[in-house]
Formats: sequence, structure tokens, C-alpha cells
Amino acid sequence: MRLDKIIARGRILELRSADLKGALEELLEVSVEKFPDLKPEVLLRGLLARESTMTTYLGQGVALPHVRVKMSRRYILAIGRSRIGIRHDGAKDEERVHLIMMLIAGDKARDYLQVLASIAQLVQEPSLVDSLVAAPDLDAFYERLVGGFGGIRPVQAQRSRVNRLMFREAERVARGASCSAVMVFGDTFVGGIEPGVIESKIKTILVTRNVIEPSEEGREFAETIQVRSFSNQRMAQLRSAILVALTRGVVTFTDRICCIGGVAGSNQFDTLVVVDVEREFQTLLTGHADLLPDDVKPEVLERVIAVATELAVEGREGRPVGCLFVVGDTEKVEKLSKPLVLNPFYGYKEEDRNILNPFMDETVKEFSSIDGAFIIRGDGVVVSAGSLIQAADYDHALPSGLGSRHAAAMAVTVATHCISVVVSSSTGQVTLFRRGVMLPLTDKKMGGSG
Repeated sequence: MRLDKIIARGRILELRSADLKGALEELLEVSVEKFPDLKPEVLLRGLLARESTMTTYLGQGVALPHVRVKMSRRYILAIGRSRIGIRHDGAKDEERVHLIMMLIAGDKARDYLQVLASIAQLVQEPSLVDSLVAAPDLDAFYERLVGGFGGIRPVQAQRSRVNRLMFREAERVARGASCSAVMVFGDTFVGGIEPGVIESKIKTILVTRNVIEPSEEGREFAETIQVRSFSNQRMAQLRSAILVALTRGVVTFTDRICCIGGVAGSNQFDTLVVVDVEREFQTLLTGHADLLPDDVKPEVLERVIAVATELAVEGREGRPVGCLFVVGDTEKVEKLSKPLVLNPFYGYKEEDRNILNPFMDETVKEFSSIDGAFIIRGDGVVVSAGSLIQAADYDHALPSGLGSRHAAAMAVTVATHCISVVVSSSTGQVTLFRRGVMLPLTDKKMGGSG
């Protein structure tokens, strides 16, 4: 759903309180005044109880407290700003919270975690957060906020002769090569592609790292794919984007795609590539048409790949990190594993330990240094961390230089109907395994992590 549909000007306020509890009381006061069935004291207890089990601090001076309750509305979003800053136990050192985005969700809202993730992703953009904190008044705050929620804030793209020529040639190549779509890498342009720059009668797919809430009218793109984290290498970006498009059903294995992009932020198209999807992924299919296991949701695999790629690029506290994620067919996978440590996810609510929950990112990254694998259900619930995979040996041979973590990842996808993703501690390469076949999603030596 469009995020700007759940925010009202009357639920934005300047906070007077200096602590989180007082700020939540202020936000609840403006949130429930029109809903007599909602009790502020009950909501406050729920918000603080969640805070005690898992911090809702997102970083950059933003907190996202949230709670689910029985109510007819799907969502109520209230936002408070504090120029001085509010004390928050989840913040580091003397860091203060300047924006509190309080989300109350109905118990029947099925896209709850996706809405949380979209809000969290939006406020990871420092320029938007800074502009909201610095807004001269709440009217300006609201306008900037709705502009951010509305999707890409377009900037003037360079309408150079080369860009126009490149896109025209992309259309011509797409028709000549019988391509089913043109895939445009939108991060080539700072702030996104201004409406009207891309006009094509061929199906056009936008690939971007940014949160997109496209308008319902005048859309330039038939599909939009958000790939949260990219490799720095062009072909790895393209491979990851097509993998996501495949899992979502945006493209099929029989399609041929014309891809156009350039250096991120350069405002200049400079690369045109035609990809035969089946040929690119034929080793991964090994005679099967299903890339994704039946019980694995596409958005879960996307999030796992995003977290893995971020770990490969960033490491942990400046050091390379190696880890293994096993997704799907959990019952069989658990029979082939044993705990190396006490399970840090045991006893938590499934909603709180779902990898689609944006607050799980840092938790997963923190536990990535534990030896063993993350076992994740197909719906995103993290079952365990620090699990030793004990799949039987088989005849598949690993390329030289890959060790026990990759061997376990390969073996478990042969023994069960799961999919695994590995981050190499030595090279920073991210690799996906399915049915014992490996597909590198990024190249080696990424971002100084290995």
C-alpha cells in the first residue's frame, strides 16, 4: 500500500517530552482521540513491552515503535519531532532520537512487516531525515514527508544526446533480439529518473535500491524491482536483479531481456547488455523450471540476499564475516543439523524473529559471527542460528578455494528442497546454491571485505 495514505497532518506534532514513554503518550493522545475503542494505556503497555524485548531504534536519530491490536483500521501512523532530542535506550552513547514514527497496526493487516520495512528503508536516507528535522514548521514537515512517501523524488536527469541515443538503441536492440522487456537500472541517475525521460512501447522494468511507491497513473514502468543492496560489479547487479525478477514472476526463464544502465549516480547510460535468462541460469535449473522452493516466499529470499550482500560489503566492525543462510524445507533441514550454541532466537514471537521485520537486520548481522548456519523458514521466521549442517556427502565437486561452509550449503540443497546463501569470509563473495548447483551473486573482493 502507499505509505502516504496512512499519515494525516493532524497526527504530526512537536514533542515536548524528553524520554520515550512521555513521547509515546503524546503520540497516543493524537492517535486515538477519534477511536474510542482504543485505550491509550493498553497501547502504551504494548509499545513499551515490545521495546523491552527488541529495540525499535533504527539509527540516524529515528525510532519506529510499533504494536498490533484488534481494530477495524489497518494502520494508524503518528509522527513526533524533537529538535532537542529524546533519550532512547537503543541509541548508542549520547545519541538522541529526533523523529519517532509510531505505527499501530490492526491484527488483520497482512502486509504489516512489509509496511514496517518500507518505513524503515525510507528513513535510512540521511537527506530525507535531515530535511524533516530541519523543516521550519510542521506544514513543511508534512509536505516533505509525503513527498518522501510518494516514491522517488525526481531530479533533473541529464537529457543528453548520449542518453537519448542509448535508450533508443536499447529499444531497437530489444525489438531486433526479440526481447520481452527492457530493464533499466535507475540508480544510474541521482534521485531517480524524472518522469518523461523513459518512454517506450516495450515492457520496461525499473531496478532500484530505493523504496518505490509508484503513482497509480502515468507510470512509465510496467514493473519496479527494489533490490536493497547491490554488488559494486555491473554483471553481479544484473544477475541479482534478474534473479529477483524470476522469483517474483516478473520475467520467466524463456525470456530475453535488454538491460541498460551506467555508473551509479553518473546520470549517464553507458552499458547495454542482452541477457538470455535460460542460458544465464541454466546450470542452476538442472532440468527443473522452479528456481524457488515451493514453501519459500520471494520476498524472504530477497531479504536474505540483501542482508548477505550487506554483510559482504560492510563486514562486521570492520572485519570480514562469513555466514550461511538455509531457507525453506525447515523440518528436513533441522533433522540434518545440530546446535553449536544455545539458540538465540528461541522463545521469541514469530513476528519478532521474522527476517522481513526491519529490526531483525542488525540482530542477524550481530549473530553472523557465530559459527554455524541460520535456519530460516520459507515465510521468513528465523528458526535458529549457530546450527551445524550435517548433510551426507555426495559426488558434487566444489571449485577450489571453497571450504566447509560452501560444502555444507551445497550438500543441504541436495538433501532437502531448500535454497542456501553463503557469504565467504575470505573473498566477500555471495553465492546461492539450489539442488547442489552454485550461482555467484557477487564477484570476489567486494568493498574491501575479503
